[in-house]
Amino acid sequence: MGFAASQARYLMLTARKSDLELQGQFINQARLSLANITGDLFALSANLEPESPQMLALQARIASLQSIDKALELQLRRVDTQRDAVQTEIDAVRKVIGKNIASTFKTFV
Repeated sequence: MGFAASQARYLMLTARKSDLELQGQFINQARLSLANITGDLFALSANLEPESPQMLALQARIASLQSIDKALELQLRRVDTQRDAVQTEIDAVRKVIGKNIASTFKTFV
C-alpha cells in the first residue's frame, strides 16, 4: 500500500474510532438516565405497601428498565469491541506509514 493510500486509510479509521467513541458516550448517557429513573422508582416504592397493586406495577416497571439497561450494556460492549479492533488496525497502518516514510528517506539519502 502506498503512502497516500495508507494515509487515507489512517484518516478513515480515525474517523470511525471517533464515531464509535461518540456512540459509546450516547449509550452511557442513556444508561445513566435509566439509572436515575430506576432510582426515582425505588424511592417511590419505599412508601408503598409490599403487596399493593401500585408496588407490583412499580416492580414490573423497574424490571423492564433493568432489562433495557442490560441490552444497552451489551450494545456498549459491542461498540467497545469494535473500537478496540479499529485501534488495532490504526496501529498496523501507523507501522506501514512509518515503513513507507523510512524507505522513502532511504531513497533520497
